[in-house]
Amino acid sequence: MTELLYQKDSYIKEFDAVVVDVKDNAVVLDRTAFNPRSGGLSPDTGYLVKEGNKYRVIDVRFDKESGEVLHFIEGEHDLGKGDRVQGVIDWGRRYKIMRLHTAAHILSAILYREYNALITGGHIYPDYAYDDYSLEKYDPEIFKEAIRKANEVVKEGIEVKIYWLKREEALKIPGIVKLASRTPPEIEYLRIVEIPDVDIQADGGPHVRNTREIGEIVYMKSVNKGKKKKRLYYTVKP
Repeated sequence: MTELLYQKDSYIKEFDAVVVDVKDNAVVLDRTAFNPRSGGLSPDTGYLVKEGNKYRVIDVRFDKESGEVLHFIEGEHDLGKGDRVQGVIDWGRRYKIMRLHTAAHILSAILYREYNALITGGHIYPDYAYDDYSLEKYDPEIFKEAIRKANEVVKEGIEVKIYWLKREEALKIPGIVKLASRTPPEIEYLRIVEIPDVDIQADGGPHVRNTREIGEIVYMKSVNKGKKKKRLYYTVKP
């Protein structure tokens, strides 16, 4: 099982690791700060460096059965079991995703509180994000108002807390899961992301430390995708 460094510290940009397995063009490390493609988040990209040679990481995926994180290398490589490498994250890309991810939590909290809306789909890309909500009525003004309120939270500069709770204890918290069709994994402890007095969710991905880092959440557009699937597109700017 790969040690997930990004869950303990989302700001790790470089790290040392050992190659524990190689599966064609995918490399498994004993520890990683690369966030894999999961939970509606685009994966990190970057490099693995061995003795001055750089190997481009173009995709990262999580194997739920083994707990391994697969780092897919562009082109041919000579990385082998036991090699010591340095991982380097494409930080600009990662940080934008972190800002969008925390913004998504604030928006989902507002729409859950005011409309009892759950997230029915979505994805966070490096440049923008979209979320689908289980709203009965389609009204772009609902989303615009949610973004206005979310930006008020951003400006408050609230510390984002990360901690672990036993699964059964965490699931007793109202609104701990805001995804309509997904429950947390069957593990003993769940990673909790809390924005005090705003939101609390079970979540495994990287986030900013303070809401002020998000910058400004910007409405892009909204689309009626059908019953209980009202889509909001948004981005962030400094």
